[in-house]
Amino acid sequence: MLKKLVVCTMILSPLLGFAQEKEGVDEVINKEFMPIATWWENTVLTSVPIAGYDIPIVLMLLVFGATMFTVYFGFPGISKFKLAINTVRGKYDEIDHHSVEKADLNIIDGDLVGTIKDESQEGEVSHFQALATAVSGTVGLGNIAGVAVAIAVGGPGATFWMIICGLIGMSTKMVECTLGVKYRDVGEDGTVYGGPMYYLKRGLESQNMAVLGKILAVIFAVLCVGASFGGGNAFQSNQAAVQIVSMFGLGGSASGFIIGIIMAVLVGIVIIGGIKRIAKITEKIVPFMAVIYVIAALIIIFSNFQHIGAAFSLIIEGAFTPMAGLGGVLGVIIVGFQRAAFSNEAGAGSAAIAHSAVKTKYPASEGVVALLEPFIDTVVICTMTALVIIFFNMDVGAFDYGNSQNSAVLINATGEYIGGVDLTSMAFDSVLPGFSYILTIAIILFAFSTMISWSYYGLQSWKFLFGRGKAADISYKMLFLVFVVIGASATLDAVIKFSDAMILALVFPNMIGLVLLFPKVKQEINRYVEAIKTIKTK
Repeated sequence: MLKKLVVCTMILSPLLGFAQEKEGVDEVINKEFMPIATWWENTVLTSVPIAGYDIPIVLMLLVFGATMFTVYFGFPGISKFKLAINTVRGKYDEIDHHSVEKADLNIIDGDLVGTIKDESQEGEVSHFQALATAVSGTVGLGNIAGVAVAIAVGGPGATFWMIICGLIGMSTKMVECTLGVKYRDVGEDGTVYGGPMYYLKRGLESQNMAVLGKILAVIFAVLCVGASFGGGNAFQSNQAAVQIVSMFGLGGSASGFIIGIIMAVLVGIVIIGGIKRIAKITEKIVPFMAVIYVIAALIIIFSNFQHIGAAFSLIIEGAFTPMAGLGGVLGVIIVGFQRAAFSNEAGAGSAAIAHSAVKTKYPASEGVVALLEPFIDTVVICTMTALVIIFFNMDVGAFDYGNSQNSAVLINATGEYIGGVDLTSMAFDSVLPGFSYILTIAIILFAFSTMISWSYYGLQSWKFLFGRGKAADISYKMLFLVFVVIGASATLDAVIKFSDAMILALVFPNMIGLVLLFPKVKQEINRYVEAIKTIKTK
């Protein structure tokens, strides 16, 4: 894929000079897109003043829900961690291979629900495939570019709050993915349809709140379609295009536009395949790209082993006593939580759509698997990226924390504002010269896998709204591909405003539903644990 992208770009690069006029294609697209992004960001991040800070209501809802679930379920990130590992590696698969109990027949909105005839109709993918598909939707450029933005704006202390958000987010992810499997719709042909729009509608209907459930389900579906265009698509194509332009020195004011078209073609070829094909691709891509990135980060971390103590001191001290120019503690907390929420999506409900397709008759089995996502995404990978950037700044003093604008930080040596993947790439190159070329490959793979996973999330929401016909399928995919081009053409500031707001907007309907339905999760966890005990007693 990378080879095709580079070759096509090099062939088309002579054309990139055609738009050297005052306002090129990229500038025109960005000019039209920026006002929309700014308006949407201001709408979603509506704040209330607390202790001199404007705190977004959505973040308060996110933190409240995650903290409540963490306490109620007895800190599952710790207590259920071993269970999660054993489940994802297939230790308890035996309980899913027993004879299937006949489910009740329900016809809801013309779809057959609960008519499971045999094991093949219990789902479409394995625990590992579901995790890989969901991780590919969360482990992406938020871990590379998003962390750089967090440190540039909030300083090292933002890392601490990202980690905290990841840890409590493990509980939220467990709740939403358990509900995703419990209330999924299994079609007559075995195709699975699931996610918050289904557990909001059917779960709340079972609680005698049918009207509220339908309203929240529709709101979520609409917002999820938007989120698939933004954080799951435009942000990914934007940062991939930035890295390609920077790496190959491409000029012209239409470079992003042309790269976006090439990426849209490649993504379009893949997303026709559906969840089974996506799962097969992501289960290969995710481990590969994660290994490359993590090994490089570990090399840098161990080469700066003597500075690890000092780096963590900056992270902890910056979390409670921010450096000059970064504002107060609440300001740093907001930055950390906002970036973590964008990265791991715990509370947004998006991953529940992928997890719903798992082959199991115990919803909690996938819930405990899902809690690994925020740990892998935020606690491990985001922290590694943060350490690499902090070491970079400790060694060369490249920038002053907080001296930023438009999500980028001022580089002292050049006087330029650098942010996102460019800043992370500089940090890696400072220790591993030439690694930026390998990082370009990783970034394209991260972006590609995230886009195909999010295309599935968005399509499921689109089908919930407009039906499951061919016309609905094609119309969504065409719109999705348009946003690949828009993202590659617009600036990081415009894209991140729109993407952040779209991901966070999902928290409103989803978290309301989770707070009303979480006791059901407790019942499912107990049922799964009891089933495991029957294996151990044999």
